Amino acid sequence: MDRVQLPIGISDFEEIRSKGYYYVDKSGLIQELLRTEGTKVMLFTRPRRFGKTLGMHMLASFFDVRKNSKELFQGLEITKNIELCKKWMNQYPVLFLSFKDVDGLEFSGGYGMLFMAVANLFKEHLYLLDSVRIDDFSKKSFLKIVEGSATVSDIKGSLFLLMRMMENHYGKKVILILDEYDVPIAKASSKGYYDEMLDVIRGILSMVLKDNSSLQMAVITGCLRIARESIFTGANNFKVDTISDNRYDEYFGFTHKEIKKILADIGMESHLQKVKQWYDGYHFGDVDVYCPWDVLNYADKVIVQGITKPENFWAHTSDNAVIGQFLKRTDIDVTEKFEKLLDGGYIKERINENLTYHMLMSSEENFWSLLYMTGYLTRVKPEKIKTEDRLDENSVALRIPNAEVMEIFRNSSVEWLREKLLENDRRILFETLWEGLDEKLTEMLSDLLFDTISFHDYAESFYHAFVTGLVAGAGYIVESNYENGMGRSDIVIKDRRNRRAVVIEAKVAVSEEGLEKACREALHQIDEKQYARKIERSGFRKVICYGIAFYKKSCLVKRK
Repeated sequence: MDRVQLPIGISDFEEIRSKGYYYVDKSGLIQELLRTEGTKVMLFTRPRRFGKTLGMHMLASFFDVRKNSKELFQGLEITKNIELCKKWMNQYPVLFLSFKDVDGLEFSGGYGMLFMAVANLFKEHLYLLDSVRIDDFSKKSFLKIVEGSATVSDIKGSLFLLMRMMENHYGKKVILILDEYDVPIAKASSKGYYDEMLDVIRGILSMVLKDNSSLQMAVITGCLRIARESIFTGANNFKVDTISDNRYDEYFGFTHKEIKKILADIGMESHLQKVKQWYDGYHFGDVDVYCPWDVLNYADKVIVQGITKPENFWAHTSDNAVIGQFLKRTDIDVTEKFEKLLDGGYIKERINENLTYHMLMSSEENFWSLLYMTGYLTRVKPEKIKTEDRLDENSVALRIPNAEVMEIFRNSSVEWLREKLLENDRRILFETLWEGLDEKLTEMLSDLLFDTISFHDYAESFYHAFVTGLVAGAGYIVESNYENGMGRSDIVIKDRRNRRAVVIEAKVAVSEEGLEKACREALHQIDEKQYARKIERSGFRKVICYGIAFYKKSCLVKRK
């Protein structure tokens, strides 16, 4: 059997279908969208990486009068509805525009990218300049945008102008498809030019969505609705579908049924549990969904490289910074809630789906709402909620969806802990460490642990990161898991100026009562593996050895 060609990083429907790449049929979205033709403006809000752009490319290909898409849709679900296809397939002029790449360090850069996206769209429709049905004034305005001489006011009215010209040329109203409409606003919010970019986006949308006689239908996607900013106020027959709604729940993301078929088609049935553990867990409407971006990337690694260990494909995205940013807030304490989530449990929160990017960090409620709307948290099924945890109509039970996102939470928490420890004045800590005062060290470390976010498995790696973060960056040489003596000690701290060093071996106890025993085991290991001897032989006069035992947020320090 020929190897299945997976469309990694490809969101163009026509390219996927024409080149025979693997495609999961989501054409049922078209039929569902047209089931209520009275809806003029439809906004889908979904997390990124869940197939919104591919879905919008599919819609554009289906409706666009300039194309003949019959062959592309051959064999897909939508073609079973013959009457619908006859009425709608390639029957309307279509404007497809994506703002997903609009970004800039300052407003001039962001606006420049937005201008370029609009200008490129206009260049796709240069044929309008030859149309006898379009007046010369409109053509002059068109050329200003293509040539780059348009003003901000011209850009605000650009889509309205283009739609009016297309209606005049084709004699039909226009379908507008706008993908990731809120990306420019999100980027502007994080870079400090929110108001300027919001003014431009509001200007563009207000003209095309409110009382626009050239509009047949608009389909828009984004992460958030941004209702309070009046972007959609006055839009005719406006509807919004969020991850809480169930009408379109199966059309963004892969369902479990689809995952089983995908894995069977590519010969990866045995990987189902790994895929489920790492990339499942999202609950949209009434359907459980997997993240398509993750599943396809993982499958590609297995097929091409033979690497079966799941990878965190979200780990290197800038969006993850929001978790660390909120942990740094001193006016809000989310420690206990983070610990519940990291323990695999859930928290009860009020969700506000009408967020604005400018106010995302203004309250704890908005923070949890943001993590929910962007896919970092998901709703718990009603049957999984404990009887005593009754929810009112405004509250939702939230949990971390899968192992991939759990890892992001963990890494964010460890990084927050490291930065927090570095901010402390650690002179007293090191004085105590060098003096060998184990009882005082026990008290100090216990107090610090109480303020940290801990993990449900309390593995040695967590405590190792805790101790390393505590002693790093203080002017001493810190060797972590350094080859030492006959084995590998946890942490070595060297003060070359005073020719003294500290060896630390950390253990995790099975209970609070087992702290004493675990400490003795740590000290015994230091002796048995001769961790201190090599350091002494290299010229250090004084080597202090500590065994540290941890159990959850308790610890015990013993000096040899």
